[in-house]
Amino acid sequence: MISINKINENNIFHNEVYIILSMNTEQNRLKAVNRFKQPDGNITKDLNDIVNLAAQICNTPVAFITLLDEDMQWFKAAAGTEVTCTTRQLSLCNHTIDHEGALIIPDTTLDERFNCHPRVTGEYPVLFYAGIRLITKDGYAVGSLCVMDFKAGNLDKHQQNTLEVLGRQVMNLMELNWSVQSLEKQYKKAQEQKLSVEDSEVKLKAIFDSSKDTHILVGGNLEVLAFNKSAADYIQTTYKKKLSLGDNIMNYTDPRLYKQFAKNFGLALSGKSVKREWMLMPGTVYACWKETSFIPVKNGHGKVIGIALNSTDITTRKQQEKQISSQNEALTRIAIIQSHELRRPVASLLGIMDLMKLEHIDFGYFDIMELTVNELDEKIRGIVRDSEDTLHCRQLAVA
Repeated sequence: MISINKINENNIFHNEVYIILSMNTEQNRLKAVNRFKQPDGNITKDLNDIVNLAAQICNTPVAFITLLDEDMQWFKAAAGTEVTCTTRQLSLCNHTIDHEGALIIPDTTLDERFNCHPRVTGEYPVLFYAGIRLITKDGYAVGSLCVMDFKAGNLDKHQQNTLEVLGRQVMNLMELNWSVQSLEKQYKKAQEQKLSVEDSEVKLKAIFDSSKDTHILVGGNLEVLAFNKSAADYIQTTYKKKLSLGDNIMNYTDPRLYKQFAKNFGLALSGKSVKREWMLMPGTVYACWKETSFIPVKNGHGKVIGIALNSTDITTRKQQEKQISSQNEALTRIAIIQSHELRRPVASLLGIMDLMKLEHIDFGYFDIMELTVNELDEKIRGIVRDSEDTLHCRQLAVA
């Protein structure tokens, strides 16, 4: 047997769920209302034509189109009244947006929902009211098309049907206007983004073209996709050709390097960055050393769509390296001379002095001469050590 407490708990739970859903629905309805709060001038004229037509067909002095937000009722078009807004609490249309079909009140004094309303009990009481809610395509009631009279009345079937048709036309116009406004905003935003992109591209191209290095973007089929000014100038100078988009990069590759180029290009297409140095056009006036990087270019999905070939002229560096190598060779020869040629006379003197000691030959300057020769030998050894350290960056023992 189910307890009363359990039933009450279930009722409370369902009530809370209903309240949450109702709050969410109202929030979404208010968002829908905000779409239509600022109609264009052209549509305002069309809406006023519709309310005038509604008043004529329904034989009422007053007709209007309203939008109801959280606190206010906004009149977007009106006939027979100069009112532009009221509080939602004072709105007769507040009941219309919750009513399916046309809400018709022949005599408001006899309807408990309206008989105490200030618009009914005031100096100029509204006695007849009829309205149709305005439903968006996504199902939200944002407002109403209403007619009112200061005497009791009613609508026949034809008038009621016409009011409903006019209500749908009002909503169609407002939806269309909102769509046009949205498209205009999107177009304006797209144009601003386009200008921003173009400005960025101009700045990027300026930086790109100001580089002394050559930059060429090549597609997977070896076609040239983009290049900078330095690349175009290099091709024009070296190959006497104008570099163009779509050209095959192999047309501007040293034939001796075809195999190496293809290997490095293939590695880059597999996603691996490659860097190498090579001599281009040897034996010609255009001979130079280049350091070339093969860098994979990927799209947003990580797929390699091209290879960036970035080349830096390193001829000066190579010449300096060659010069340093020649200097090192010279220093090596000097070290050999220092090690063997300079120490040979000193070694001879040391040998003679050892013989003199064995023969017990002595004279007054012998000790001074021995000290001087040993100092000279040590200095030569020090020079040799410094030379070897400079050349090999490590300490070497002198033989």
